[in-house]
Amino acid sequence: MTQKIVPVIMAGGKGTRLWPLSRATAPKQFIQFVGDKTLFQETLERVSDPELYEAPIVVTNEEFRFLVAEQARERAIPLAAILLEPVARNTAAAVAAAATLAADLFGKHTIIQMLASDHEILADKSYFDCIRIARDAAAEGSLVTFGITPTEPATGYGYIEIGAALENGAHKVKRFVEKPALEKAEQMLADGGFYWNSGIFMFPVTELIAELQEHAPDVLKAASKAVSKASRDLDFTRLDADHFAKSPDISIDYAIMEKTSKAAIVPSPFKWSDMGSWDAVWKSGARDDNGNVAAANTTVVNTRNSLVMTHGVHLAVQGMDDVAVIASEDAVYVGPLKDSQNVGQLVKMLASTSATAKFAETHPTSYRPWGGYTSIFNGDRFQVKRIFVTPGKKLSLQKHHHRSEHWIVVKGTAEVTVGENVRMLRENESVYIPLGEVHRLANPGKILLELIEVQTGSYLGEDDIIRIVDEFGRT
Repeated sequence: MTQKIVPVIMAGGKGTRLWPLSRATAPKQFIQFVGDKTLFQETLERVSDPELYEAPIVVTNEEFRFLVAEQARERAIPLAAILLEPVARNTAAAVAAAATLAADLFGKHTIIQMLASDHEILADKSYFDCIRIARDAAAEGSLVTFGITPTEPATGYGYIEIGAALENGAHKVKRFVEKPALEKAEQMLADGGFYWNSGIFMFPVTELIAELQEHAPDVLKAASKAVSKASRDLDFTRLDADHFAKSPDISIDYAIMEKTSKAAIVPSPFKWSDMGSWDAVWKSGARDDNGNVAAANTTVVNTRNSLVMTHGVHLAVQGMDDVAVIASEDAVYVGPLKDSQNVGQLVKMLASTSATAKFAETHPTSYRPWGGYTSIFNGDRFQVKRIFVTPGKKLSLQKHHHRSEHWIVVKGTAEVTVGENVRMLRENESVYIPLGEVHRLANPGKILLELIEVQTGSYLGEDDIIRIVDEFGRT
């Protein structure tokens, strides 16, 4: 029987290069750019074949834990574990912890596939052919990376030069090359034998741990102790913070792959993008006759080779060439597509001043384990929100010291607790929650519950919530 692969999905990154849609509290892997699935959900579906894969281990952080759980639930994909990093320590520590846990759950001879949650990949026959080649090479003791066939002299990716062929279809790694200048990238493509470093790996756990012990013992020690001292919280496994924080902040490439003699590469012709810039989103999208990638709710006139996307307002673009125009509910980005790699620097500028920091960090829509809310309007002593609650979920039993609330149901059915009274509200019905009153909101139905909430009071911050009972373990 062919050995199954344990996927290890990295889903803790806080990428901001796709601002304003992606932000620190709502990063790109959890956002729907095109279609009805997020990049994280597409990643889950690529590893959902039960004949090829075991249930995945997802590595994320405290802030994104419920997003991970909910988006997996939406696609009905079971998870082996959700591993919570207490602090960010780059990919070496995350892989070491996941490998240690995988050995505990599936056995020490497990093969793991490390993959990012925010890449776009065409999972066709060539993709799964590469997966099987990598699995076979890992089963023979190689630490395998996937090298993407370059389509242009890109300067935003690292490169790998392939060496001698192995019997299983992989090749030895000759050398790794840092992100090159354009002239060097052009020369490498002309010479041939160079591939983009995809950041996707296939590791045999036993050999991986042995190589960590040899080349990065401090990483392995910190990660393995963090797993052994981990605690369970609902469906989550919390790594021990004190031990995990002792790991060096280093990538798996620097820690192992550039040092080991067991590195192998699978040349990979499948379509791949790290979705690291708006330019990459444009290249991966379906373009019209004028070369535009335009999302729904947009009007594009006399415009060419541009990316036009919006989440919220209708966006009209006229007379533009080679630009990205991106609108969220509260911010708009306009810039040349060729400069979109530099959006991260713009976000740092926003974050550096108190007047604009909120645009870099937070999104008008915030997600919670029960659903979430969108801030619609803020005024003096009042604010308006759209609340959405997933079927079968309920908010905490709570009260507020500084505000009262009015709820109006616009879609679905709400079960509302106010004091000792429990009642059902349907569309166009409303309820008033007095200041200081114990209350709760639940969705007993089979469709998403949506309501408008109007808050009034002297203080309207999210920290004015006194939770009395909470099924998600929050205080």
